[in-house]
Amino acid sequence: MMTPMMNTQLTITSLMKHAEQINGAVEVVSVTADNPCHRYTYREAFGRVRQLANVLAELGLEPGDTIATFAWNDYRHLEIYYAVSCSGMICHTINPRLFPEQIEYIVNHGRDKWIFLDLTMVPLLESLQHLMPDVKGFVVMTDEAHMPESKLNNAHCYETLVAAQPAEFDWPELDENTPSALCYTSGTTGNPKGVLYTHRSTLLHCYASIAPDVFGLSIKDVALPIVPMFHVNGWGLVYSAPMVGAKLVMPGPKMGCGETLCKLINEEKVTVSAGVPTVWLALLNYLKKSGNSVESLNRFTVGGAACPFMIFDEFRQKYGVDVQQGWGMTEMNPLGTFNGNASSTVNALPADQYDKMRLKQGRPVFGVEMKIVDADGKSLPWDGKSAGAVKVRGPWIINEYYRYDGQTLDNDGWFETGDVASIDEYGYMQITDRVKDVIKSGGEWISSIELENCAVNHPKVAEAAVVGMPHPTWSERPLLLVILHEGESLSREEMLSWFDGKVAKWWIPEECLFVTSLPHTATGKLSKKDIRAEYADFRWPEQ
Repeated sequence: MMTPMMNTQLTITSLMKHAEQINGAVEVVSVTADNPCHRYTYREAFGRVRQLANVLAELGLEPGDTIATFAWNDYRHLEIYYAVSCSGMICHTINPRLFPEQIEYIVNHGRDKWIFLDLTMVPLLESLQHLMPDVKGFVVMTDEAHMPESKLNNAHCYETLVAAQPAEFDWPELDENTPSALCYTSGTTGNPKGVLYTHRSTLLHCYASIAPDVFGLSIKDVALPIVPMFHVNGWGLVYSAPMVGAKLVMPGPKMGCGETLCKLINEEKVTVSAGVPTVWLALLNYLKKSGNSVESLNRFTVGGAACPFMIFDEFRQKYGVDVQQGWGMTEMNPLGTFNGNASSTVNALPADQYDKMRLKQGRPVFGVEMKIVDADGKSLPWDGKSAGAVKVRGPWIINEYYRYDGQTLDNDGWFETGDVASIDEYGYMQITDRVKDVIKSGGEWISSIELENCAVNHPKVAEAAVVGMPHPTWSERPLLLVILHEGESLSREEMLSWFDGKVAKWWIPEECLFVTSLPHTATGKLSKKDIRAEYADFRWPEQ
Protein backbone atom coordinates (compact mmCIF):
# COMPACT_ATOMS: atom_id res chain seq x y z
CA MET A 1 0.00 0.00 0.00
CA MET A 2 1.29 3.43 -0.91
CA THR A 3 1.86 5.85 1.95
CA PRO A 4 -0.89 8.51 2.06
CA MET A 5 1.61 11.26 2.96
CA MET A 6 4.43 12.84 0.98
CA ASN A 7 7.87 11.42 1.64
CA THR A 8 9.94 14.59 1.29
CA GLN A 9 13.50 14.46 2.56
CA LEU A 10 14.59 16.15 5.79
CA THR A 11 17.68 18.02 4.62
CA ILE A 12 19.63 21.08 5.72
CA THR A 13 19.10 22.35 2.15
CA SER A 14 15.35 22.51 2.75
CA LEU A 15 15.95 24.37 6.02
CA MET A 16 18.20 26.86 4.21
CA LYS A 17 15.69 27.47 1.41
CA HIS A 18 12.91 28.02 3.95
CA ALA A 19 15.00 30.45 5.99
CA GLU A 20 16.00 32.46 2.92
CA GLN A 21 12.47 32.70 1.57
CA ILE A 22 10.49 33.16 4.80
CA ASN A 23 13.02 34.72 7.20
CA GLY A 24 15.31 36.39 4.67
CA ALA A 25 15.07 39.89 6.14
CA VAL A 26 16.21 38.81 9.62
CA GLU A 27 19.69 39.97 10.65
CA VAL A 28 22.90 38.12 11.42
CA VAL A 29 25.39 40.19 13.44
CA SER A 30 29.00 39.05 13.93
CA VAL A 31 32.21 39.99 15.64
CA THR A 32 35.19 38.78 13.59
CA ALA A 33 38.95 39.11 13.82
CA ASP A 34 38.85 41.66 10.97
CA ASN A 35 35.57 43.45 11.74
CA PRO A 36 34.15 44.40 15.17
CA CYS A 37 30.58 44.47 13.81
CA HIS A 38 29.55 42.77 10.58
CA ARG A 39 25.86 42.93 9.79
CA TYR A 40 23.75 41.38 7.03
CA THR A 41 20.55 39.35 6.55
CA TYR A 42 19.80 35.67 6.11
CA ARG A 43 18.95 36.40 2.48
CA GLU A 44 22.37 37.94 1.93
CA ALA A 45 24.00 35.11 3.88
CA PHE A 46 22.49 32.35 1.77
CA GLY A 47 23.32 34.22 -1.44
CA ARG A 48 26.96 34.06 -0.32
CA VAL A 49 26.47 30.39 0.60
CA ARG A 50 25.72 29.69 -3.07
CA GLN A 51 28.86 31.59 -4.06
CA LEU A 52 30.86 29.50 -1.59
CA ALA A 53 29.34 26.29 -2.98
CA ASN A 54 30.72 27.33 -6.39
CA VAL A 55 34.11 27.85 -4.72
CA LEU A 56 34.03 24.30 -3.35
CA ALA A 57 33.24 22.91 -6.79
CA GLU A 58 36.03 24.93 -8.38
CA LEU A 59 38.49 23.59 -5.78
CA GLY A 60 37.64 20.12 -7.06
CA LEU A 61 35.70 18.97 -4.02
CA GLU A 62 33.01 16.34 -4.47
CA PRO A 63 30.05 14.95 -2.49
CA GLY A 64 31.31 12.86 0.42
CA ASP A 65 34.50 14.88 0.82
CA THR A 66 35.35 16.22 4.27
CA ILE A 67 36.20 19.91 4.77
CA ALA A 68 37.62 21.05 8.11
CA THR A 69 37.05 24.33 9.91
CA PHE A 70 39.17 26.00 12.59
CA ALA A 71 36.92 28.93 13.37
CA TRP A 72 34.90 30.88 15.91
CA ASN A 73 31.22 31.81 15.82
CA ASP A 74 30.77 34.28 12.97
CA TYR A 75 29.02 34.75 9.65
CA ARG A 76 31.72 33.13 7.51
CA HIS A 77 31.62 29.98 9.64
CA LEU A 78 27.83 29.99 9.22
CA GLU A 79 28.26 30.15 5.44
CA ILE A 80 30.68 27.21 5.49
CA TYR A 81 28.24 25.11 7.54
CA TYR A 82 25.55 25.41 4.88
CA ALA A 83 27.65 25.46 1.70
CA VAL A 84 29.52 22.30 2.65
CA SER A 85 26.61 20.21 3.95
CA CYS A 86 24.14 21.28 1.26
CA SER A 87 26.72 20.34 -1.41
CA GLY A 88 26.63 16.78 -0.08
CA MET A 89 29.99 17.18 1.68
CA ILE A 90 30.88 16.85 5.35
CA CYS A 91 31.61 19.91 7.51
CA HIS A 92 34.24 18.85 10.04
CA THR A 93 34.44 21.39 12.85
CA ILE A 94 37.62 21.14 14.93
CA ASN A 95 38.32 22.57 18.35
CA PRO A 96 41.50 24.69 18.02
CA ARG A 97 42.14 24.34 21.76
CA LEU A 98 42.92 20.64 21.44
CA PHE A 99 46.44 19.44 21.95
CA PRO A 100 48.53 19.43 18.74
CA GLU A 101 48.75 15.64 18.64
CA GLN A 102 44.95 15.43 18.91
CA ILE A 103 44.49 17.93 16.07
CA GLU A 104 46.92 15.95 13.90
CA TYR A 105 45.03 12.73 14.63
CA ILE A 106 41.59 14.25 13.98
CA VAL A 107 42.49 15.91 10.67
CA ASN A 108 44.10 12.75 9.34
CA HIS A 109 41.45 10.38 10.70
CA GLY A 110 38.70 12.62 9.31
CA ARG A 111 40.39 12.57 5.88
CA ASP A 112 40.06 16.32 5.54
CA LYS A 113 40.71 17.61 2.01
CA TRP A 114 40.76 21.38 2.66
CA ILE A 115 40.87 23.49 5.82
CA PHE A 116 39.02 26.78 6.34
CA LEU A 117 40.58 28.73 9.18
CA ASP A 118 39.99 31.93 11.06
CA LEU A 119 42.60 34.66 10.77
CA THR A 120 43.66 34.00 14.38
CA MET A 121 44.36 30.32 13.61
CA VAL A 122 47.05 30.88 10.97
CA PRO A 123 50.05 30.37 13.30
CA LEU A 124 48.54 27.15 14.68
CA LEU A 125 48.01 25.61 11.24
CA GLU A 126 51.41 26.79 10.01
CA SER A 127 53.00 24.77 12.80
CA LEU A 128 50.92 21.65 12.09
CA GLN A 129 50.53 21.52 8.30
CA HIS A 130 53.54 19.22 7.82
CA LEU A 131 51.66 16.60 9.85
CA MET A 132 48.64 16.72 7.50
CA PRO A 133 49.87 15.24 4.21
CA ASP A 134 46.42 14.75 2.65
CA VAL A 135 45.25 18.37 3.11
CA LYS A 136 45.36 20.02 -0.32
CA GLY A 137 45.09 23.65 0.75
CA PHE A 138 43.88 26.29 3.18
CA VAL A 139 41.33 29.09 2.98
CA VAL A 140 41.88 31.96 5.44
CA MET A 141 38.55 33.45 6.52
CA THR A 142 39.27 37.12 5.89
CA ASP A 143 39.49 39.74 3.11
CA GLU A 144 42.48 40.86 1.05
CA ALA A 145 43.11 43.86 3.31
CA HIS A 146 43.71 41.54 6.29
CA MET A 147 45.20 38.55 4.48
CA PRO A 148 48.49 37.80 6.27
CA GLU A 149 51.83 36.78 4.89
CA SER A 150 51.74 33.08 5.55
CA LYS A 151 53.78 29.91 5.35
CA LEU A 152 50.65 27.87 4.68
CA ASN A 153 50.86 25.77 1.55
CA ASN A 154 48.35 26.66 -1.16
CA ALA A 155 46.66 29.34 0.94
CA HIS A 156 43.74 31.40 -0.39
CA CYS A 157 41.75 34.40 0.79
CA TYR A 158 38.12 33.57 1.60
CA GLU A 159 36.60 36.83 0.36
CA THR A 160 38.59 36.79 -2.86
CA LEU A 161 37.38 33.29 -3.68
CA VAL A 162 33.76 34.09 -2.87
CA ALA A 163 33.69 37.37 -4.79
CA ALA A 164 34.77 35.64 -8.01
CA GLN A 165 31.75 33.30 -8.04
CA PRO A 166 28.11 33.78 -9.12
CA ALA A 167 25.31 33.69 -6.54
CA GLU A 168 23.48 30.89 -8.38
CA PHE A 169 24.06 27.24 -7.61
CA ASP A 170 22.14 24.09 -8.47
CA TRP A 171 21.94 22.23 -5.16
CA PRO A 172 22.09 18.43 -5.44
CA GLU A 173 19.09 16.35 -4.40
CA LEU A 174 20.24 14.67 -1.21
CA ASP A 175 18.93 11.70 0.70
CA GLU A 176 18.17 12.71 4.28
CA ASN A 177 20.59 10.09 5.58
CA THR A 178 23.51 11.77 3.79
CA PRO A 179 26.27 12.66 6.28
CA SER A 180 26.38 16.42 6.91
CA ALA A 181 28.83 17.14 9.72
CA LEU A 182 31.60 15.49 11.70
CA CYS A 183 32.60 16.23 15.28
CA TYR A 184 35.11 14.44 17.49
CA THR A 185 34.89 13.72 21.20
CA SER A 186 37.49 15.26 23.49
CA GLY A 187 39.45 12.02 23.75
CA THR A 188 39.96 11.96 27.53
CA THR A 189 40.52 8.20 27.37
CA GLY A 190 42.54 7.45 24.24
CA ASN A 191 42.21 8.95 20.78
CA PRO A 192 39.19 11.17 20.05
CA LYS A 193 36.28 9.39 18.35
CA GLY A 194 34.36 10.80 15.39
CA VAL A 195 30.60 11.28 15.41
CA LEU A 196 29.07 11.65 11.95
CA TYR A 197 25.75 13.52 11.86
CA THR A 198 23.23 13.29 9.02
CA HIS A 199 20.83 15.79 7.49
CA ARG A 200 17.94 13.86 9.05
CA SER A 201 19.41 13.73 12.55
CA THR A 202 20.19 17.45 12.37
CA LEU A 203 16.66 18.48 11.40
CA LEU A 204 15.00 16.19 13.93
CA HIS A 205 17.28 17.67 16.58
CA CYS A 206 16.17 21.15 15.43
CA TYR A 207 12.51 20.31 15.74
CA ALA A 208 13.06 19.04 19.28
CA SER A 209 15.25 21.95 20.40
CA ILE A 210 12.85 24.74 19.39
CA ALA A 211 9.97 23.29 21.45
CA PRO A 212 8.52 25.59 24.15
CA ASP A 213 9.82 23.40 26.97
CA VAL A 214 13.33 23.31 25.49
CA PHE A 215 15.01 26.39 23.94
CA GLY A 216 11.58 27.81 23.11
CA LEU A 217 13.12 29.65 20.18
CA SER A 218 10.86 31.82 17.99
CA ILE A 219 10.91 34.68 15.51
CA LYS A 220 10.59 37.06 18.48
CA ASP A 221 14.00 36.05 19.80
CA VAL A 222 17.49 37.42 19.35
CA ALA A 223 19.86 34.51 19.94
CA LEU A 224 23.48 34.77 21.07
CA PRO A 225 25.15 31.33 20.67
CA ILE A 226 28.24 31.56 22.87
CA VAL A 227 28.82 27.82 22.83
CA PRO A 228 31.44 27.41 20.07
CA MET A 229 30.34 26.24 16.64
CA PHE A 230 33.19 23.72 16.81
CA HIS A 231 31.50 22.15 19.86
CA VAL A 232 28.70 19.80 18.72
CA ASN A 233 27.46 22.21 16.03
CA GLY A 234 27.00 25.02 18.53
CA TRP A 235 24.21 22.98 20.15
CA GLY A 236 22.29 23.35 16.90
CA LEU A 237 21.50 27.06 17.27
CA VAL A 238 22.99 27.93 13.87
CA TYR A 239 20.31 25.66 12.39
CA SER A 240 17.37 26.34 14.70
CA ALA A 241 17.65 30.16 14.64
CA PRO A 242 17.33 30.41 10.83
CA MET A 243 14.58 27.76 10.93
CA VAL A 244 12.30 29.90 13.13
CA GLY A 245 13.61 33.34 12.05
CA ALA A 246 15.41 34.32 15.24
CA LYS A 247 18.06 37.01 14.79
CA LEU A 248 21.59 35.64 15.27
CA VAL A 249 24.30 37.52 17.17
CA MET A 250 27.70 35.85 16.98
CA PRO A 251 30.60 36.85 19.29
CA GLY A 252 33.49 35.49 17.21
CA PRO A 253 36.79 35.29 19.12
CA LYS A 254 35.31 37.40 21.95
CA MET A 255 33.05 34.65 23.30
CA GLY A 256 34.90 34.57 26.63
CA CYS A 257 34.96 38.34 27.17
CA GLY A 258 32.34 39.52 29.68
CA GLU A 259 32.51 43.12 28.46
CA THR A 260 31.96 42.17 24.81
CA LEU A 261 29.10 39.85 25.69
CA CYS A 262 27.42 42.54 27.77
CA LYS A 263 27.80 45.05 24.93
CA LEU A 264 26.37 42.65 22.35
CA ILE A 265 23.43 41.72 24.58
CA ASN A 266 22.52 45.35 25.22
CA GLU A 267 23.15 46.78 21.74
CA GLU A 268 21.45 43.95 19.84
CA LYS A 269 18.69 43.34 22.42
CA VAL A 270 19.60 39.68 22.89
CA THR A 271 16.81 37.66 24.51
CA VAL A 272 18.29 34.13 24.65
CA SER A 273 21.75 32.64 24.81
CA ALA A 274 23.64 29.42 25.51
CA GLY A 275 27.10 28.57 26.82
CA VAL A 276 29.19 26.72 29.39
CA PRO A 277 29.36 27.84 33.06
CA THR A 278 32.74 29.59 32.70
CA VAL A 279 31.24 31.99 30.15
CA TRP A 280 28.45 32.97 32.50
CA LEU A 281 30.89 33.44 35.35
CA ALA A 282 32.88 35.83 33.13
CA LEU A 283 29.74 37.81 32.31
CA LEU A 284 28.58 37.80 35.92
CA ASN A 285 31.94 39.08 37.16
CA TYR A 286 31.91 41.86 34.56
CA LEU A 287 28.38 42.91 35.51
CA LYS A 288 29.36 43.08 39.17
CA LYS A 289 32.46 45.16 38.52
CA SER A 290 30.94 47.50 35.94
CA GLY A 291 27.49 47.96 37.44
CA ASN A 292 25.94 47.22 34.04
CA SER A 293 22.84 45.13 33.49
CA VAL A 294 21.41 42.97 30.69
CA GLU A 295 17.83 44.18 30.49
CA SER A 296 16.83 42.41 27.28
CA LEU A 297 18.21 38.99 28.26
CA ASN A 298 15.29 36.79 29.20
CA ARG A 299 16.96 33.40 29.61
CA PHE A 300 20.07 31.43 28.87
CA THR A 301 21.01 27.77 28.83
CA VAL A 302 23.95 26.27 30.68
CA GLY A 303 25.45 23.04 29.42
CA GLY A 304 28.74 21.21 29.20
CA ALA A 305 29.10 21.07 32.99
CA ALA A 306 26.84 21.33 36.02
CA CYS A 307 25.61 24.83 36.85
CA PRO A 308 26.74 26.14 40.26
CA PHE A 309 23.83 27.48 42.31
CA MET A 310 25.55 30.85 42.53
CA ILE A 311 25.14 31.42 38.76
CA PHE A 312 21.53 30.32 38.87
CA ASP A 313 20.69 32.44 41.91
CA GLU A 314 22.53 35.67 41.13
CA PHE A 315 21.33 35.97 37.54
CA ARG A 316 17.78 35.31 38.68
CA GLN A 317 17.79 37.57 41.76
CA LYS A 318 19.97 40.47 40.56
CA TYR A 319 19.36 40.57 36.81
CA GLY A 320 15.99 38.87 36.28
CA VAL A 321 17.43 36.24 33.94
CA ASP A 322 16.07 32.69 33.95
CA VAL A 323 18.90 30.15 33.98
CA GLN A 324 18.06 26.86 32.30
CA GLN A 325 20.09 23.68 32.11
CA GLY A 326 20.56 21.17 29.35
CA TRP A 327 22.45 17.91 29.19
CA GLY A 328 23.75 15.93 26.28
CA MET A 329 26.96 14.97 24.55
CA THR A 330 28.70 14.88 21.19
CA GLU A 331 27.24 11.44 20.52
CA MET A 332 23.73 12.90 21.01
CA ASN A 333 23.99 15.85 18.60
CA PRO A 334 23.94 16.96 21.63
CA LEU A 335 20.46 17.35 23.19
CA GLY A 336 19.32 14.79 25.74
CA THR A 337 17.51 16.48 28.63
CA PHE A 338 16.39 20.02 29.34
CA ASN A 339 15.34 21.88 32.48
CA GLY A 340 13.29 24.80 31.21
CA ASN A 341 9.64 25.42 31.98
CA ALA A 342 8.43 23.73 35.16
CA SER A 343 5.06 22.09 35.71
CA SER A 344 2.52 23.54 38.12
CA THR A 345 3.43 20.76 40.57
CA VAL A 346 7.12 21.70 40.53
CA ASN A 347 6.34 25.42 40.69
CA ALA A 348 4.31 24.79 43.85
CA LEU A 349 7.23 23.19 45.69
CA PRO A 350 8.81 25.05 48.65
CA ALA A 351 11.59 27.41 47.58
CA ASP A 352 14.46 25.17 48.68
CA GLN A 353 13.00 22.12 46.93
CA TYR A 354 12.23 24.18 43.83
CA ASP A 355 15.83 25.39 43.65
CA LYS A 356 17.14 21.85 43.94
CA MET A 357 14.81 20.76 41.16
CA ARG A 358 15.89 23.59 38.85
CA LEU A 359 19.54 22.65 39.34
CA LYS A 360 18.94 19.17 37.95
CA GLN A 361 19.82 18.47 34.32
CA GLY A 362 16.17 18.17 33.36
CA ARG A 363 13.74 15.82 31.68
CA PRO A 364 14.37 13.79 28.51
CA VAL A 365 13.07 15.59 25.43
CA PHE A 366 10.80 13.69 23.09
CA GLY A 367 13.01 11.64 20.78
CA VAL A 368 15.39 10.56 23.53
CA GLU A 369 14.67 7.33 25.37
CA MET A 370 16.59 6.99 28.60
CA LYS A 371 17.19 4.51 31.38
CA ILE A 372 19.55 4.08 34.32
CA VAL A 373 20.99 0.67 35.09
CA ASP A 374 22.97 -1.00 37.84
CA ALA A 375 26.27 -2.85 37.44
CA ASP A 376 24.40 -5.92 36.14
CA GLY A 377 22.52 -3.92 33.51
CA LYS A 378 19.22 -4.06 35.39
CA SER A 379 16.98 -1.00 35.04
CA LEU A 380 16.67 1.08 38.20
CA PRO A 381 13.53 2.90 39.40
CA TRP A 382 12.92 6.60 38.80
CA ASP A 383 12.68 7.46 42.47
CA GLY A 384 15.27 10.25 42.74
CA LYS A 385 17.45 8.06 44.94
CA SER A 386 18.67 5.14 42.86
CA ALA A 387 21.72 6.08 40.82
CA GLY A 388 23.05 4.14 37.87
CA ALA A 389 24.73 4.31 34.47
CA VAL A 390 22.79 6.36 31.93
CA LYS A 391 21.87 4.73 28.63
CA VAL A 392 20.07 6.42 25.72
CA ARG A 393 18.74 5.81 22.24
CA GLY A 394 16.92 7.86 19.64
CA PRO A 395 16.95 9.24 16.05
CA TRP A 396 19.73 11.79 16.63
CA ILE A 397 21.91 9.54 18.79
CA ILE A 398 25.00 7.78 17.45
CA ASN A 399 24.70 4.32 15.96
CA GLU A 400 28.42 3.81 15.43
CA TYR A 401 31.57 5.91 15.65
CA TYR A 402 33.18 7.08 12.41
CA ARG A 403 35.86 4.68 11.13
CA TYR A 404 35.92 2.81 14.45
CA ASP A 405 36.35 -0.95 14.88
CA GLY A 406 35.11 -1.22 18.46
CA GLN A 407 31.56 -1.67 19.75
CA THR A 408 29.56 1.57 20.07
CA LEU A 409 26.19 0.29 21.37
CA ASP A 410 25.35 -2.42 23.88
CA ASN A 411 23.83 -5.70 22.73
CA ASP A 412 20.31 -4.26 23.01
CA GLY A 413 21.04 -1.19 20.91
CA TRP A 414 21.49 1.37 23.72
CA PHE A 415 24.35 3.87 23.93
CA GLU A 416 26.03 4.04 27.34
CA THR A 417 26.84 7.69 28.01
CA GLY A 418 29.46 7.22 30.73
CA ASP A 419 27.42 9.31 33.16
CA VAL A 420 25.98 8.19 36.49
CA ALA A 421 22.61 9.73 37.38
CA SER A 422 19.35 9.43 39.25
CA ILE A 423 15.92 10.24 37.82
CA ASP A 424 13.07 11.37 40.06
CA GLU A 425 9.34 10.70 39.87
CA TYR A 426 8.82 13.85 37.77
CA GLY A 427 11.30 12.62 35.16
CA TYR A 428 14.11 15.01 36.16
CA MET A 429 17.57 13.56 35.76
CA GLN A 430 20.45 14.59 38.00
CA ILE A 431 23.99 13.70 36.98
CA THR A 432 25.90 12.55 40.02
CA ASP A 433 29.20 11.83 38.27
CA ARG A 434 31.00 10.33 35.34
CA VAL A 435 31.39 6.57 35.68
CA LYS A 436 35.17 6.98 35.71
CA ASP A 437 35.08 9.85 38.24
CA VAL A 438 32.63 8.56 40.82
CA ILE A 439 34.26 8.10 44.26
CA LYS A 440 33.71 4.70 45.85
CA SER A 441 34.22 5.00 49.58
CA GLY A 442 33.48 2.09 51.88
CA GLY A 443 31.35 0.45 49.20
CA GLU A 444 29.19 3.56 48.71
CA TRP A 445 29.24 6.15 45.93
CA ILE A 446 30.12 9.82 46.48
CA SER A 447 29.39 12.40 43.80
CA SER A 448 32.43 14.51 43.00
CA ILE A 449 30.20 16.87 40.99
CA GLU A 450 27.92 17.60 43.95
CA LEU A 451 30.92 18.29 46.19
CA GLU A 452 32.43 20.62 43.57
CA ASN A 453 29.17 22.52 43.21
CA CYS A 454 28.93 22.90 46.97
CA ALA A 455 32.51 24.18 47.17
CA VAL A 456 32.15 26.82 44.44
CA ASN A 457 29.08 28.20 46.17
CA HIS A 458 31.45 29.51 48.85
CA PRO A 459 31.84 33.23 48.15
CA LYS A 460 35.64 33.06 48.38
CA VAL A 461 36.04 30.09 46.00
CA ALA A 462 36.71 30.66 42.30
CA GLU A 463 37.00 27.02 41.22
CA ALA A 464 37.14 23.60 42.85
CA ALA A 465 37.83 20.02 41.89
CA VAL A 466 37.22 16.80 43.78
CA VAL A 467 38.88 13.47 42.98
CA GLY A 468 38.86 10.13 44.73
CA MET A 469 42.27 9.11 46.04
CA PRO A 470 43.26 5.66 47.38
CA HIS A 471 42.66 5.27 51.10
CA PRO A 472 43.87 2.36 53.31
CA THR A 473 40.56 2.01 55.15
CA TRP A 474 37.83 3.26 52.82
CA SER A 475 39.24 2.26 49.41
CA GLU A 476 38.84 5.88 48.25
CA ARG A 477 38.19 9.22 49.91
CA PRO A 478 37.50 12.61 48.30
CA LEU A 479 40.37 15.10 47.97
CA LEU A 480 39.31 18.72 47.49
CA LEU A 481 41.42 21.14 45.43
CA VAL A 482 40.46 24.82 45.66
CA ILE A 483 41.35 28.01 43.79
CA LEU A 484 40.40 31.12 45.75
CA HIS A 485 39.29 34.43 44.29
CA GLU A 486 42.11 36.94 44.02
CA GLY A 487 42.87 38.57 47.36
CA GLU A 488 40.85 36.06 49.40
CA SER A 489 42.14 33.77 52.14
CA LEU A 490 40.60 30.71 53.72
CA SER A 491 41.86 28.01 56.06
CA ARG A 492 41.55 24.28 55.48
CA GLU A 493 39.21 23.97 58.45
CA GLU A 494 36.99 26.82 57.28
CA MET A 495 36.69 25.30 53.83
CA LEU A 496 35.82 21.82 55.05
CA SER A 497 33.34 23.12 57.60
CA TRP A 498 31.45 24.76 54.71
CA PHE A 499 30.13 21.29 53.78
CA ASP A 500 28.50 20.71 57.18
CA GLY A 501 24.77 20.32 56.78
CA LYS A 502 25.00 20.61 52.98
CA VAL A 503 26.07 17.05 52.17
CA ALA A 504 26.12 13.76 54.04
CA LYS A 505 28.72 13.76 56.80
CA TRP A 506 30.66 10.88 55.29
CA TRP A 507 30.80 12.70 51.93
CA ILE A 508 32.83 15.61 53.33
CA PRO A 509 36.30 15.65 51.73
CA GLU A 510 39.04 14.14 53.82
CA GLU A 511 41.53 16.84 52.89
CA CYS A 512 41.65 20.25 51.20
CA LEU A 513 44.55 21.68 49.21
CA PHE A 514 44.67 25.28 47.96
CA VAL A 515 46.15 25.55 44.48
CA THR A 516 46.76 28.30 41.92
CA SER A 517 45.58 26.40 38.85
CA LEU A 518 43.73 23.26 37.75
CA PRO A 519 44.10 21.37 34.46
CA HIS A 520 41.25 21.56 31.94
CA THR A 521 40.33 19.72 28.77
CA ALA A 522 40.19 21.52 25.43
CA THR A 523 36.46 22.09 25.94
CA GLY A 524 37.04 23.82 29.29
CA LYS A 525 36.03 20.98 31.59
CA LEU A 526 38.13 19.93 34.56
CA SER A 527 40.51 17.19 33.51
CA LYS A 528 40.13 14.67 36.30
CA LYS A 529 42.55 12.32 34.53
CA ASP A 530 45.32 14.92 34.70
CA ILE A 531 44.47 15.84 38.30
CA ARG A 532 44.74 12.22 39.41
CA ALA A 533 48.05 11.89 37.57
CA GLU A 534 49.39 15.10 39.11
CA TYR A 535 48.50 13.99 42.65
CA ALA A 536 49.37 10.30 42.20
CA ASP A 537 51.91 10.55 45.04
CA PHE A 538 49.48 12.23 47.44
CA ARG A 539 49.27 10.71 50.91
CA TRP A 540 46.61 11.35 53.53
CA PRO A 541 47.91 13.21 56.60
CA GLU A 542 47.38 10.27 58.92
CA GLN A 543 49.41 7.86 56.77
